Amino acid sequence: MEELRDFYDRIGAENGWDFSRVKCISEGVKWDFYDEVAKRCRKSDFLLDIGTGGGERLLSLADAALLLVGIDNAAGMVETAQANAAASGRDNVRILPMDAKRIEFPDGFFDVASCRQAPFFAAEAARVLKSGGVFLTQQVSEGDKHNLAEAFGRSQTTAEDGALRDKYVGELTEAGFREIRTMEYDAAEYYETVENLVFLLMHTPIVPDFGKIEGDFTRLHRFIAEYRTDRGIRTNAKRFMISARK
Repeated sequence: MEELRDFYDRIGAENGWDFSRVKCISEGVKWDFYDEVAKRCRKSDFLLDIGTGGGERLLSLADAALLLVGIDNAAGMVETAQANAAASGRDNVRILPMDAKRIEFPDGFFDVASCRQAPFFAAEAARVLKSGGVFLTQQVSEGDKHNLAEAFGRSQTTAEDGALRDKYVGELTEAGFREIRTMEYDAAEYYETVENLVFLLMHTPIVPDFGKIEGDFTRLHRFIAEYRTDRGIRTNAKRFMISARK
């Protein structure tokens, strides 16, 4: 766990998880998560974003709510997000260092809570939401980047596809949420260049310890040869979204 925390701290300080430089075409994406969050917000609402990373997407919602609070427990992420918030000039966005296990706000403080591809704790999310408040999360499914996992012989998880979704649904139910709905997609992704794909592998834990294990670059060249298309180097992005009401 400490190694993972160090990884996120380092990458957060480097780029805040802003992958806008990566040229990638996606086909089959069924939603934009933060668009879905914005749809649930009223102008008078307080919004909490758990695991906000570099805060770029939270800042894009500044007009959707009265107060937006992004929290993250990685120092590098918080530093980057605070710098982004200061540069934006938006005075209704706050970035705070905070653990999702212990959200330091009063009971029923927020109207909407969101969490994109970060861990959350259902009971704590329920505690800080008002009655009738909405929680949304998007997470990476176990079937994400399956051809990369096969090519390298290792991945972020060994769990069955759908295990994380079912775990979170169970936890949300136990925490008292209702109207729990799930959606998923499995989109094709085409990375324009080898450099774009390598950037992804170097800055995410999709293939653990990429480049540190002997033979990785041989495996990479074989992968590129097999999956290169006219549109780019093909893999997949599998995501699920859960919405729930307190």
